[in-house]
Amino acid sequence: MPFCQVSKANIYYEMIGEGKPIVMLHGFSPDHGLMEGCMEPVFVKRAGWKRIYIDLPGMGETTGYEEINNSDEMLKAVVEVIHSLIPNEPYLLVGESYGGYLVRGIMRDYQEEILGAAFICPLIIPEKQRRTVPEQSIILSDKEFISTLTKQELEDYSSYLVVLDEHHCTRYMNEVVAGQEKADVNFLEKIQQNYSFSFPVDEMLFEKPCLFLLGKQDSMVGYKDAFDIIEKFPRASFTILDKAGHNLQIEQANLFNSLMGEWLDRVEEFTD
Repeated sequence: MPFCQVSKANIYYEMIGEGKPIVMLHGFSPDHGLMEGCMEPVFVKRAGWKRIYIDLPGMGETTGYEEINNSDEMLKAVVEVIHSLIPNEPYLLVGESYGGYLVRGIMRDYQEEILGAAFICPLIIPEKQRRTVPEQSIILSDKEFISTLTKQELEDYSSYLVVLDEHHCTRYMNEVVAGQEKADVNFLEKIQQNYSFSFPVDEMLFEKPCLFLLGKQDSMVGYKDAFDIIEKFPRASFTILDKAGHNLQIEQANLFNSLMGEWLDRVEEFTD
């Protein structure tokens, strides 16, 4: 398995395709499988992109991360792995949830290297109690499928999905839960004690093509807080999708693929 040794972690990564690098950062507790599951379909008919999927410290197959104590040090590890794998190359960033918070951290010091960024249900405010979020709700469910579930399964799915049917639940298990089961829970709890960066983000404008994908029913990070930073991203599309929670990439897969494709079109126009 490919690993990249950085100062405080041995980062597992997968690299697929050739071309402009695009670095994928998953959220807090899953692994790279979440990003691979939603992003690879975007590239089925699109050549010229080198996709780099990494497992963040404490998650997936990444090892040797025990000395990392906070989000500042998580960010440092991610920056080091980017500069090790693609030195002196401009790149794109895609961040999901906590991965989106890390993207904004990278932008603070390395804006000139970044060609564009996409945010999937991004974590805007690290402090849970300060977020504006809707209550968890189910928008659509398949009664026949639900009748086959145990009480515990139904409870689990109902807590994290807004569309309950076999297809969505299977993808959720394969792409999200399978990664979460590998997470180092004690380590993640330590990071959550110092979840915010020690420095402010979004102080400067980022004037390259961006995309914000926000779930109208996202009960984890919400969608309203993202509009507090809209003026910092003059070239960003901000899209709020109905029938989409914190697993928007699964629940609105067709729109996800279309909007990601359109963002990549804008990046290509910008860089040509």
